[in-house]
Amino acid sequence: MSQIAVQLKNVTLAYGAFVAIKNVNLTIEKGTFVTLLGPSGCGKTTILRSIAGLVDPTSGEIIVAGRRINDVPIHKRNIGLVFQNYALFPHKSVFDNIAFGLKYRKVGKAEIERKVKRALDMVRLPGVEKKLPSEMSGGQQQRIALARAIVIEPDVLLLDEPLSALDANLREEMRTELKLIQREVGITTIFVTHDQEEALAMSDRIVVMNHGVVEQEGRPEEVYRRPASRFVASFLGQSNLLGGRVQMVNGELAHVQIDNGPQLAVSAPPGLQQGAPVTVVVRAQRVKVGQVNGATDNRIEGKILTTSYLGGTASYFVDANGVTLQANNAIEDKVYREGDPVTLAIAPQDCVLLDEQGQRIGG
Repeated sequence: MSQIAVQLKNVTLAYGAFVAIKNVNLTIEKGTFVTLLGPSGCGKTTILRSIAGLVDPTSGEIIVAGRRINDVPIHKRNIGLVFQNYALFPHKSVFDNIAFGLKYRKVGKAEIERKVKRALDMVRLPGVEKKLPSEMSGGQQQRIALARAIVIEPDVLLLDEPLSALDANLREEMRTELKLIQREVGITTIFVTHDQEEALAMSDRIVVMNHGVVEQEGRPEEVYRRPASRFVASFLGQSNLLGGRVQMVNGELAHVQIDNGPQLAVSAPPGLQQGAPVTVVVRAQRVKVGQVNGATDNRIEGKILTTSYLGGTASYFVDANGVTLQANNAIEDKVYREGDPVTLAIAPQDCVLLDEQGQRIGG
């Protein structure tokens, strides 16, 4: 039995001369939580709407549960959809909101009652069947919208920025809750967000979108630690992007002279050539301030320019031999202040090299 829940094969969608998504290929396994991440206008919501049947692709194939659904009307796709604004019927009770899709499918009354009760138990809101949406908090309304989507036992659940209307504390709570519910139900979920923290915290896999194309796809730690392009490095997390030129390649190490800055030892990907212009990507969390452990670390003397104290962590900008480096570190014993001399340590394996086109060297 196939373990593939959703496939997009060379899907393109254009509005006249504007191409919203271009030759997108995705394979999503059953039971996984996949996030489409990117800035506004990158095409992530267009992909979601294409799978739902709200817009028709110009070309390519969309396959759900082994069935090509390009020409299948929206009400026959067996897809659950939760919108950013929840789209609950304000005049209907919670029970009728959740039961709506079941009644449309001609499910029997006793079975509807059983399924609605089970869905409310799943989202941890038992006994609220008679309430109206207006009598419930934003977080509760979000759960009702989720219950309405999963009660029909869809092949795939589509979530279009469902947490964006919530305040910060509730958003974080619902992020955890939503992931727990998805795990318990085991439903294949495609989640759209522009919030990188949300994507990293919730996803089994992340698909980073930009200008209608997929920039990178992989597990959160892969995408974060080894960005495939300048865009991914800039959009996801906080990175130092340092232009320079390869001075020497020696086995698994290369030495890169940073423009108007220090020389860095970096892990050498296959095919790296001496003299090649490169950009060194170093995540801010991988620049260690005041820690000089490790025989192969690059050690750079610097001076703190600014400090942002964040409770358990601190974000520093450091003048390091002519270049400014950002370092985000957990606070262990002291917080460094403006003007403090510090030693920075960067491990070669924490450096990713990009070519002149902004693509990762060595695959």
